Amino acid sequence: MFRSHRAPRLAASLASAALLLATATACGGGDDDTAADPSDDSAKAGAAFPVSVAHKYGSTTIKSEPKRIVTVGLTDQDSVLALGTVPVGTTEWLGGYKGAVGPWAADKLGGAEAPTVLKDTGTGPQVEKIAALKPDLILAVYSGLTKEQYESLSKFAPVVAQPKKYNDYGVPWQEQTETIGKALGKSEEAAKVVEETEEEIAAAVEEHPEFKGKSAVMATPYEGMFVFGSQDPRSHLLTDLGFSLPADLDKVIGDQFGANISKERVDLLDQDALVWQVGDVVKDAAKLHKDASYKDLGVVKEGREVYVNETGDYGNALSMGTVLSLRYVVERLVPQLSAAVDGKTDTKVEQPAS
Repeated sequence: MFRSHRAPRLAASLASAALLLATATACGGGDDDTAADPSDDSAKAGAAFPVSVAHKYGSTTIKSEPKRIVTVGLTDQDSVLALGTVPVGTTEWLGGYKGAVGPWAADKLGGAEAPTVLKDTGTGPQVEKIAALKPDLILAVYSGLTKEQYESLSKFAPVVAQPKKYNDYGVPWQEQTETIGKALGKSEEAAKVVEETEEEIAAAVEEHPEFKGKSAVMATPYEGMFVFGSQDPRSHLLTDLGFSLPADLDKVIGDQFGANISKERVDLLDQDALVWQVGDVVKDAAKLHKDASYKDLGVVKEGREVYVNETGDYGNALSMGTVLSLRYVVERLVPQLSAAVDGKTDTKVEQPAS
């Protein structure tokens, strides 16, 4: 799977989340306040078990609080980290980060050792290497796990596969986090971190009423023009920000997270804002603007394009589209979208400083 597709006010919220996950809640009142026993958190989590989590291949029962978690889902590590747990193993998709943990989530490691990194080779999970980590839970929520792979992994640990009701790699970030929270016995914590990220997005929506009623789409120039469907995390973000997607997008895409479009359907790109994920902003923009089927679209002539370098932290965070990475993305993408839809053809859509 190619890397673009799989193969993505703030300081106060992050500080609040870190405090919640790193300290025990104070108990009692008045002069008799004392710090809660750290074991209270474990006891609370333990009370949630056994728990059953439904997924594409049935339902998995987790009998006790997992301690050794391996993430096979390409972005599942962010949800685990957001809930105050460090996986023993993660699956690397993009970025080449230590432990497969991006800069938007690195502070969640605390003083813990970085996870062992497994590789997404395009042929499925590295079963033997996963088994060697002796996991007591395997998470494959944001994945395309096959039934055979699920059964293979299930021989040595409970596996939570992708939800049945979405396309593979189509689970919304909210449900991804909530599903993982349930599996970890941390449903309340999951609801809290989801709420914090939703508040960041809601604040951006409130500050930019110009987004309402506008249409947008995300694409990448991979083997032509590849457009992301409504179930892709990139598209989820656009709709969360108040944009609508092209009316017949999924009719063209089918039951995939995205697909290449023909020259006859470049009209899908002609929206109020078009976000391109590219390998080189200057070179790829120039190449696109030479394409006879694309260069004369209104979105090009009126300067409504947004370019994101997919090989940097910003592009990686956008591709990941997680409860943690989206906070990083919103700070950078929202000003670009605002410039794109301001109705002024001479407004330049600037690249973020970092």
